Amino acid sequence: MTFFVRHARPNYSNHDDLTRELSPEGLRDRALVTRFLTEQGIGAVLSSPYRRAVDTVAQFAQAAGLEIQLDADFRERRVDGAWIEDFDAFCRRQWADFDYKLSDGETLREVQERNIRALERVLETHADQSVAIGSHGTALSTVIHYYDRSFGYAEFERIRDLMPWVVEFTFEGLTCRSIQPHNLFEIYAAPQAE
Repeated sequence: MTFFVRHARPNYSNHDDLTRELSPEGLRDRALVTRFLTEQGIGAVLSSPYRRAVDTVAQFAQAAGLEIQLDADFRERRVDGAWIEDFDAFCRRQWADFDYKLSDGETLREVQERNIRALERVLETHADQSVAIGSHGTALSTVIHYYDRSFGYAEFERIRDLMPWVVEFTFEGLTCRSIQPHNLFEIYAAPQAE
């Protein structure tokens, strides 16, 4: 099994993609990731090098005694060299045209191609292991879209604020057999007081 872990909630006041850390809420919620992954028999942990992705899987990796292997191809898309004020319009346009990008950014197709390339390396080198991969909302969404073309902008919008989020992929060789999302907030919901 391959488990992509979309990072927990980041500190949005830090506009630097590489160093953006988790917010206090994100630091708390990564315990859900640790709890979930502990139940999955994970043998290897990989991650985007971006701090929020690494920090989301770090607690689990430390508890499991696993080293996090960084792979830059799992990083989030580069939007542009400047902060985008109307991010919603930008996202809609990119999902409508997988080849659209700003002057200093990446297309969704480019993000998808490098994430799939990295995933296929993982599937070949960790063929007999369940792995966890620290990821990002858009990067992960393009991976899902690669295997399931029905996953588009509307589905991306539904998960946009869901952090952390885990998606389980089942492969036979390089062929994806199933995709199962896991909403950790629903799985580990606190029981309601009566």
